Amino acid sequence: MLERYGHGGDLWTAEETFGRPRDQFLDFSSNMNPLGPPPVVNQLLRDAWQDIVKYPDPAVRELRYKLAQKYEVGVESILVGNGAAELIDLTARVLRPSVTGLARPSFSEYEEAIHKTGGRIYNIPLRPSHQFELQQQDVEAAISAVDLFFLGHPNNPTGRLLPRNIVDSLLESGRSCVLDEAFMDFVPNEQEHSLLKLASTSRKLIVIRSMTKFYSIPGIRLGFMVAHPDLIREIRNQQVQWSVNYLAQRIGAAVLEDEEFERASRQWLQDEKVWLTDQLQQLGLDVVPTEVNFVLFSFPAVLGLTVKQAQKHMGQMGILIRDASLFEGLNEQYGRVAIRLREDNERLIEGLRQTIEVLAQNRGLSHD
Repeated sequence: MLERYGHGGDLWTAEETFGRPRDQFLDFSSNMNPLGPPPVVNQLLRDAWQDIVKYPDPAVRELRYKLAQKYEVGVESILVGNGAAELIDLTARVLRPSVTGLARPSFSEYEEAIHKTGGRIYNIPLRPSHQFELQQQDVEAAISAVDLFFLGHPNNPTGRLLPRNIVDSLLESGRSCVLDEAFMDFVPNEQEHSLLKLASTSRKLIVIRSMTKFYSIPGIRLGFMVAHPDLIREIRNQQVQWSVNYLAQRIGAAVLEDEEFERASRQWLQDEKVWLTDQLQQLGLDVVPTEVNFVLFSFPAVLGLTVKQAQKHMGQMGILIRDASLFEGLNEQYGRVAIRLREDNERLIEGLRQTIEVLAQNRGLSHD
């Protein structure tokens, strides 16, 4: 199984599974911006490497100040972490909810973090009949059963934003709410959807952001959270010292200044998302509308194909896709692919076309 450790992008497991070098795979299983990293990252790695003999700033001051300026929130409301994963774990350990409401399907690390603290999960269904958009009645049913909501905004793996009426209901519910905005950078007019500013003064709302997806620096591990200053101090007290290394701090501060990279990234996604969605639909796949840089799809039941079969066949071709059936709430027909550059996306479409034809023929079916 490619997702042996619960994530996409595991090129080491792909190498072991399919017997080809890691650098020979075209990876659609992890959702990184194909335009990144920004050029300043290369420059920093060349020029700043000698400074690794110094300790990093324990308060991550430069990066926090720049984040505060960019998002117009108080610097005391920001905590930087070793990727969003660390902040998810820290939040669960500090809040220690008894019952947490999770949308299904959603990012597995929410549940893992809650289980570590001994908490229970309340499942909130995301239904294919509603194109996986969270519904008002399901949120209302959950409010009386949970003391914390932990939701993706946009959600992974569906790529759907929380509707505004749902956000309002959550904020009015009196329950604590953690929103994972790891992919919010990719959303057009993100300032209209993000809850960062509100989180900086609210005692019931926490927003977590990743910097690795949009800036394509997953190997650096960098994320931040915004919450009321009192809560930030409480969570910071549980954070391991020197959690954010020197290079991560420098790179994070530098990429925030590259406005041209941001504009180019959003323009690329606007164009390529439409093209790839159309191509997937032309293959006969059912595609979930997405706001971000990945697409959830399913093989029609009539084909009798599973994503595990497709993942194996495409992996042998050197193309990696995500087995989305591993997300609770999705069946064996669901897969997820990142949106990459056109040349790569063309290879993906051709690989899927061949895979569907071969697997269908093996079952004695035809694919028009």
